[in-house]
Amino acid sequence: MKYSPTKYAILLLLICLSGKIIAQPKKTSGQKAGSKENVAYLFTYFTGNSKAEEAIRFAVSTDGYHYSALNNNNAIISSEKISSTGGVRDPHILRSEDGKTFYMVATDMVSANGWNSNRAMVLLKSNDLIHWTSAVVNIQKRFPNNENLLRVWAPQTIYDKTAKKYMVYWSMKNGDDPDKIYYAYANADFTDLESTPKQLFFSPTNGSCIDGDIIYDKGKYNLFFKTEGNGNGIKKAVSDKLTEGYVLQDKYLQQTKEAVEGAGVFKLNHGDEYILMYDVYMKGRYQFTKSKDLANFSVVDQDVTMDFHPRHGTILPINQQELSRLLKQWYTVGSVLQTVKNKAINPNNIVLDSVNQKLYLPVNYGTDLKVFDPQFNTFNQISILPKGKLDFSKGPVKIKVSIPGHQAKTYEVSVAVANNPVLKGYYADPEILYSNKTAKYYIYPTSDGFNNWSGTYFKTFSSTDLVNWKDEGKILDLEKDVSWAKRNAWAPTIIEKKVNGMYKYFYYFTAAQKIGVAVANDPAGLFKDSGKALIADKPNGIKGGQEIDPDVFNDPKTNKSYLYWGNGYMAVAPLNDDMISVDTSAIKIITPNSDFREGTEVFYRNGKYYFLWSEDDTRSENYRVRYGFSDSPTGKITIPENNLILAKDATQGIYGTGHNSVIKVNVRDEWYMVYHRFTRPKGISMGDAAGFNREVCIDKMEFNPDGTIKPVKPTVNGIKPIH
Repeated sequence: MKYSPTKYAILLLLICLSGKIIAQPKKTSGQKAGSKENVAYLFTYFTGNSKAEEAIRFAVSTDGYHYSALNNNNAIISSEKISSTGGVRDPHILRSEDGKTFYMVATDMVSANGWNSNRAMVLLKSNDLIHWTSAVVNIQKRFPNNENLLRVWAPQTIYDKTAKKYMVYWSMKNGDDPDKIYYAYANADFTDLESTPKQLFFSPTNGSCIDGDIIYDKGKYNLFFKTEGNGNGIKKAVSDKLTEGYVLQDKYLQQTKEAVEGAGVFKLNHGDEYILMYDVYMKGRYQFTKSKDLANFSVVDQDVTMDFHPRHGTILPINQQELSRLLKQWYTVGSVLQTVKNKAINPNNIVLDSVNQKLYLPVNYGTDLKVFDPQFNTFNQISILPKGKLDFSKGPVKIKVSIPGHQAKTYEVSVAVANNPVLKGYYADPEILYSNKTAKYYIYPTSDGFNNWSGTYFKTFSSTDLVNWKDEGKILDLEKDVSWAKRNAWAPTIIEKKVNGMYKYFYYFTAAQKIGVAVANDPAGLFKDSGKALIADKPNGIKGGQEIDPDVFNDPKTNKSYLYWGNGYMAVAPLNDDMISVDTSAIKIITPNSDFREGTEVFYRNGKYYFLWSEDDTRSENYRVRYGFSDSPTGKITIPENNLILAKDATQGIYGTGHNSVIKVNVRDEWYMVYHRFTRPKGISMGDAAGFNREVCIDKMEFNPDGTIKPVKPTVNGIKPIH
């Protein structure tokens, strides 16, 4: 058959186009509206132990690693309306077998009433992930022989293909028995349990088993759960059948030594890999691990980001239509603008003013504001104009954000260099040192961001200019390096000494409300602990307070070194020549006044010994620094008038300023104060948690002609690099 040139060209074009269509890879982010392929993830969780936090929240991700909270991290359902206690925890979400319905179950509980206070669970049902019906099932009232029932925890749901019913399983504790995992079948409407609860898993140790999560893979049911009692962590049992025959695989699966709970497993949408996540609840964080065989897991925390702090939740793969529906209902312009990927931005310190429609993005020193792209992390349906590299050097840039189903909004976006905080992340109680050996400055902080000050390791950071800081890593880990204490790594101090012509570094630290000392040959460690506490008991005559917050000072007049410490009191003792012991016979109490709290800092200038300290509570917005001076390193301390030298500045949103150290630089009378504050801007709204979510800052410290200290102005901009 012959073709005209025109027909031949058309035929060739059709063949080429056909070839392109066949060769194209499967799209994963731009499917048609009706596509049922899972392209995203829905994370349902709660956030804490206060009543307001005990509610169901949602977040979404397109890759399983980077999650954005919906509804500004507020509850998507009222706990008061769906529960008998007014609070819900541990939500689990499941898609029905036909894909048209969603089931959620949660613990009906307010933790303030006690861990043995609840007897019920909440069952929820939805056709669209937006609107939910609910029912409360009180196990004690619903089923006989539960007179001694103490608690009903962490329910989950799975479809039983044999029974053709949805099975709910959870842990219960009766009387003195340990927590055990039970199951029952839900009725067709998912409003009640229609079968009597039966024990699902029989632990060979008869130990406590909570937080069960069943994953079906390769013909096996894998029951992940948390053990308690004699050792605790995440283990799993495996069976060929859903409701019986589980055999324990006696191996801990969590990849941390910290306490964990709330295991949740989900399969990534594209590939054969699973994520096992769990709540590191004592540290206020989550850990993500990855596996191909559900037996060996590796940590992938470095790839995970969230703009919220979840507690015990679960993740459900969702399709594009479902993602769009969730975004339309609960995603906001504010969420878009705060979700930025440019690593020059400090995400903890973004300030969003929704009322005046303004956004402030703090960036690292040296960032080129003329060609800066915030890299807003948007979903496909969201439009941002203009985008890409923009000129922020001349002031705010107006950026328009459009979300389907919402009115478009225009925000004034400002980008500015902010050198405070100087360390990225949560740190507190900073000690600063200039090392003659390396000609660098070092900050030694408390590692913060852990619930109730529960950090267990110390790090250090180095700089040549006080602005650009390098993370030198861990220098002392209580769990590995210290035999006499394993908790509460707080408030270190350090001194550089020449011993036999070689520089030595003596590092004094708080652990378990005692003071220890470790030694290294380099300011970045590693440090070797002395093997015992240096200060373990209260000084004579002291009944209250804690043995914490050491400070070390070398008297330039005598070359004698002193150690100061105390919470509620200020104690001082001369250090012996070995620098790892004190002259206990010379311990002296020099508490300056009744308002003294903690955080002593001593330095010498122009013939005077200056004593700085913090008053009030580190959880208080009014935590602040005062000072006095003396003619001796051991007091008596004279307190001048107007001795408040560091305090909050509400006009800048700076609160909780305290626990400082000071540094003299450039062989001149040039001084800087290093201190911590609440994380800005969220700290002031965090309640007591602000006291363990703190940031390290540096600002200039100056003196009056008579030697008194001028008030230090806390700033957002910080200082310029020194040379």
